[in-house]
Amino acid sequence: MQNRWKALIVGSRDRYEKFLPDNAPTDRLDLCFCPRGSTNEVLLQAGGDADILCVDAISPVDAALIAGMPRLRLIHSEGVAYNAIDLEAARARGIFVCNCKGCNAAAVAEQTVMLMLELLRHGLTGDRAVREGRQMEMKERMMVEGITELGACSVGLIGFGDIAQATAERLRPFGCRIFYYAPHRRDAATEQRFGVSYLPLDELAAQCDIVSIHTAVTAQTRGMIDRAFLSRMKRGALLINTARGEIIDNEAVREALISGQLLGAGLDTLAPEPTPADHPLVALPDGVRDRVVLAPHLGGITTGSFRRAHRTVWGNIAAVLDGKRPVNIVNGL
Repeated sequence: MQNRWKALIVGSRDRYEKFLPDNAPTDRLDLCFCPRGSTNEVLLQAGGDADILCVDAISPVDAALIAGMPRLRLIHSEGVAYNAIDLEAARARGIFVCNCKGCNAAAVAEQTVMLMLELLRHGLTGDRAVREGRQMEMKERMMVEGITELGACSVGLIGFGDIAQATAERLRPFGCRIFYYAPHRRDAATEQRFGVSYLPLDELAAQCDIVSIHTAVTAQTRGMIDRAFLSRMKRGALLINTARGEIIDNEAVREALISGQLLGAGLDTLAPEPTPADHPLVALPDGVRDRVVLAPHLGGITTGSFRRAHRTVWGNIAAVLDGKRPVNIVNGL
């Protein structure tokens, strides 16, 4: 076993230093940092001889980059997502690909509930009305039009992993009915624990007042929120996405918002990222724009999430250095 290894880290040095756990094996590693967005050429020049590659959760790791790193043993996402990593290319080489499963579940669940409440309570238009001296005008209008409490809603969760389960836990005290869809239905004890009921995907779309996305990006889920799915949703329902922007068809959601099929949307994630100002779900017409709450993908980047994530990253690095098997392997090795 070699005595000293090298780690190429694609991400902020300041962030890694801030969240470095006390037991990180940095004394056994040479660290090399490159900013997110670096080209393969830059990455290979800086760390083509690295044994370990740590990447920001949205940074691409393609087959060409993997092929140019002959000593590579471990690729680690700094977050939960790993859809930008070529899993098959890594698997073919016997390289572990790992993520920080569960590290941001509580944080993203909070963001999910916040977006629901922001839409239901007209947060954007209410703030503007007060600032513009129209408080009583809006208050009178809302008393006639009505405000829906979260507890009066049926909420459908697409996916039922760590984040969806944390969301269900936080929704339960509001009193809403909570449904979920996942490719594999959970056992009765799990459903009872989280206060959820299973529905097939089409039935969930048709029955729920709020549909919230909590599934990973795969070949099956990419673009799954399309015109057909949206047409099956209740007219006037809300769509929440704190998963990944690639799961929704941007143009289809835009059309549904403009037509009123969707009353509103709360989106923490959009594709592509970085999000341009002329994005179909950003550059919306007047009268529609206020029914969409956007966030700059802040859901999972709390201090607590990063502390948990970096404990996982460095724990797995230590395991590989010691010839042990890491946890949270996502490429089937």
